[in-house]
Amino acid sequence: MTTLDAHRGQAPSLPRHYLRPCLLLLLAEGPSHGYELLEQVRALGIASAEPGGLYRYLRAMEHEALVTSWWEPSQSGPARRTYVLTAEGAGALSEAIESLRAVRAILVGVLDRYDALAEVPTG
Repeated sequence: MTTLDAHRGQAPSLPRHYLRPCLLLLLAEGPSHGYELLEQVRALGIASAEPGGLYRYLRAMEHEALVTSWWEPSQSGPARRTYVLTAEGAGALSEAIESLRAVRAILVGVLDRYDALAEVPTG
């Protein structure tokens, strides 16, 4: 069974290593809490995102000064940590987006060549 066979019937999902640029993008849109970020990255296409991994990414990004956070009281339960993008994080987001644009250009080239091949009559 190929990797593609294993995924047939499932919605496509981005690999987990795209979590970082997705988190940076979401935080560029505004401050957010961890659980909200988890739901949003899943909606962006990282279906495999899990709370533990997400919080590890956020802690690492905070250690790198890409994000900052603080505890905020909640009216409906325990305090929640709010995350916000820093200026360094905005720079990292710009770099990540340029990298994603380069990947997109490569993928478009591959898909265009495949589509052209499919249009060539056989036999």
